[in-house]
Amino acid sequence: MMVVAACEIDLRISSKPRSLKEKRMIIRSLKDRIRNRFEVAVAEVDYLDLWQRAALGVACVSRESKEAESMIQKVLNFIDGVGELEIVNADIRLY
Repeated sequence: MMVVAACEIDLRISSKPRSLKEKRMIIRSLKDRIRNRFEVAVAEVDYLDLWQRAALGVACVSRESKEAESMIQKVLNFIDGVGELEIVNADIRLY
């Protein structure tokens, strides 16, 4: 059996980027760190034109639902530890 866990993460950037370019650098760095550390798929999916908001989609595939959900939770804990970001909402779904 294959399980897919997907999570949409709504973020607030508290470091107050002064431009979209600065915001994109922050989000690109975060996405790269998440990919490298957890080997999951990650993309920016919403708030593309807002300076202090971002939404990321994160997905992983596993054999068991507990394992997939655990991986998403580890990603959320990692993001929560990044000082300049605040998780506003996270919606986890298993397929």
